[in-house]
Amino acid sequence: MPGLPSLRAVLLMVAAVVVLTVAGGAVAVVVGDDLFRTARETPEQPLRRAEPQRQPERLDRLVPTTAPVNDRAADFGAGGPGVTPTPPHVLAIARGEVLKRTRHALSGIRHVQKITVVDAGTVKVSGTALNLLAVDPAEFRSWTPKAVADQPAVWSALARGEFVAESAAARRLGLVLGADYQIDGGPRLRLAASAPLGLKGIDGLVSAELGGRLGLAKGVAVLLHGTRPDISPASVRRLLGSGAQVLSLTAAAPKPRTSRQQDRQPHNPVAANRPTSYLDLYKQSATRCPGLSWTVLAAIGQVESSHGRNNGPSSAGALGPMQFMPATWKAYGVDGDGDGKADIWSPYDAVPGAANYLCANGAGKGGEKLRKAIWFYNHSWDYVNKVMGIAEAYARTYA
Repeated sequence: MPGLPSLRAVLLMVAAVVVLTVAGGAVAVVVGDDLFRTARETPEQPLRRAEPQRQPERLDRLVPTTAPVNDRAADFGAGGPGVTPTPPHVLAIARGEVLKRTRHALSGIRHVQKITVVDAGTVKVSGTALNLLAVDPAEFRSWTPKAVADQPAVWSALARGEFVAESAAARRLGLVLGADYQIDGGPRLRLAASAPLGLKGIDGLVSAELGGRLGLAKGVAVLLHGTRPDISPASVRRLLGSGAQVLSLTAAAPKPRTSRQQDRQPHNPVAANRPTSYLDLYKQSATRCPGLSWTVLAAIGQVESSHGRNNGPSSAGALGPMQFMPATWKAYGVDGDGDGKADIWSPYDAVPGAANYLCANGAGKGGEKLRKAIWFYNHSWDYVNKVMGIAEAYARTYA
């Protein structure tokens, strides 16, 4: 009939209605959150969900390679002609202070060549006991094995009032280099190094000054070195009196290695706050800020310098693997590896420095505080979302 639409026209009109309906629904879904906003009510932040990140590289296989600009000992040089190790053959703990006349008598025991008396005692960290000696770093250095005596970081750490753990105790107790430990009823101790001290039953060393603050017993530990290792424990016990604990340290001493064995095993047994991978470095540094995940530090390290591959200077003047501005570094930089210098170029200082800066801005509190702390690191919410996305990827990789 003239004037009526053809069947084809009707079908096209129906299809157009369907297309418009679906399109309208799609638009409604997309702008649904914005339907009641005015033009001036813009969000402070973009949506928090970051774009999916590709699988991050393996941090446990990535070694920090940027050495400090000036790798020097702060207070102690390397061992040499002036440091002749005379490790103890006998260690004794008396019930009270060892008086001068008793020390003189101990020096008269057969084979005894050298004697020292230091403070000692037990402290607790979360109920776990630590047996400590409190020593003068300069005087006690020769009483340790050569590998330890020759390591400046150990003695500089003690001089700074930090804690040096026996290697075996650090492994047994799960102690983390660079971490702070709260002494029950006392101050916090920073673990700066671990080393094989060769002192049976002793978990670590502190300075004499710090030992006084910890309440360690004055002058109760006796160490004896002899011309021969067979100093009589019975003679030592008789002079120190009943209740004294006397240990021979010679049985535990390792056999001397042949020159061929030494060539095959050049490993330095002293761990002086230098992690061997970026994974360990990020994990250790995060302990400076309770509540901060190491994955956040790793993500910032990835974004800022690709883990030390592009250390700058940037166009804005930022420097080092964590891209600090010099003024910010002056306020928040740290000496992370105990070499006596807070070096903006060294990952061993820059990564813990970043943890320090984030923590000062509330990163350890998580949630919005964490996001705001990252924003302070780089004033961009896109940057915040990128860092959080990479951090989530690292968390999945190392779950």
